[in-house]
Amino acid sequence: MTAIRLLLVDDDPLVRAGLALMMGGAGDIEIVGEGSDGDEVEALVDRTHPDVVLMDIRMPSVDGLTATERLRARADAPQVVVLTTFHADEQVLHALRAGAAGFVLKDTPPAEIVAAVRRVAAGDPVLSPAVTRQLMAHAAGPRADTRQARARDRLAALNDREREVAVAVGRGLANAEIATGLYMSVATVKTHVSRILAKLGLNNRVQIALLAYDAGLLEE
Repeated sequence: MTAIRLLLVDDDPLVRAGLALMMGGAGDIEIVGEGSDGDEVEALVDRTHPDVVLMDIRMPSVDGLTATERLRARADAPQVVVLTTFHADEQVLHALRAGAAGFVLKDTPPAEIVAAVRRVAAGDPVLSPAVTRQLMAHAAGPRADTRQARARDRLAALNDREREVAVAVGRGLANAEIATGLYMSVATVKTHVSRILAKLGLNNRVQIALLAYDAGLLEE
């Protein structure tokens, strides 16, 4: 089995050392590079060709949110898991809207961080219960009616089956779980997800989930 190529980006060398030790114990993950600031990320990606970037938010020159946005705007960009010590609502939303496929706190148990990298590499988003609660609070917060109307207008481009898949993605279900719940093959689920991304101009499953939350579909 091909190892998952992982790039670590954090301004604290002790944190990078700890992550390297943690990830090094996973036989299916290969650390291909390390960076200490967001302004290094694109050059490192060009040089190391990672599948996943584990990215800190707070860095001295270019923060992880800006670096994520720049990276995800590129063709064939790697997936990004944002790693941080705090979980303010706006930081979570900014990271996910920038194109991050997951948001993990640094005090998350090591096995769960390793699992997050594996899951993102497999094409599934990482939405922890804490992040899910924040998304739900955001969907019900200020300007919720305006966001809901705009989100529903965008989702009108989907057919009924694509809409069902979008809701399932919003619930954080993996492809296999969606396939079982909607009585279709995993390959068909992947095809629907690709069509949803193309129709809505999104770049990953987490952004589908955000749109589903904004539209209020997960409350129906």
